[in-house]
Amino acid sequence: MPSTIAQNLGENLRRLREQRGLSQHQIARLAKLPRPTWSTLESGDANPTLAVLLKVASALQVRLEELLGPPHAGAQLYPAATLPTRERGLAKIRRLLPEALPGLEIERFELPVGAHFGGIPHTPGTREYLTAEQGELELTVSGAHFRLGPGDVVVFRGDQRHGYRNLGSKLAVAYSVVVFAPVP
Repeated sequence: MPSTIAQNLGENLRRLREQRGLSQHQIARLAKLPRPTWSTLESGDANPTLAVLLKVASALQVRLEELLGPPHAGAQLYPAATLPTRERGLAKIRRLLPEALPGLEIERFELPVGAHFGGIPHTPGTREYLTAEQGELELTVSGAHFRLGPGDVVVFRGDQRHGYRNLGSKLAVAYSVVVFAPVP
């Protein structure tokens, strides 16, 4: 591994570990690596295998690019226009996280008056949390109907058939948080 990449890896690992308030021993245990291996990685002197890098990325819940790329500031601005957006019927759905986090998805829905769309059932064991920010929204889950106003929250199993509908006379805005079931 070229020294610049190894140095980037070391600096990024130290910064990410410290941001999480973990010791080398704690994070090494999470990554299922010996603590001396973690120490060598942070020193910038290591030449890890892909298997080791994947364990490290998983323990820190980051992408490999974040481990190997140049260290960056502790914060980064992502303009709204750069976040992935898709449309389902008249509804606009925008991801709120610029990078994927294992096991978590957060999206913002905008439903114009009369708009509706069907949700996609997730894997068994998944939980979904839906909260309304403005307007009136109806959530239908396996035949049950829930009417949400601003601030209301519905928690449901994400593996069920479900759909969203704007019942009000103005734009409805809601947030969905999906917590995926752990993969065995």
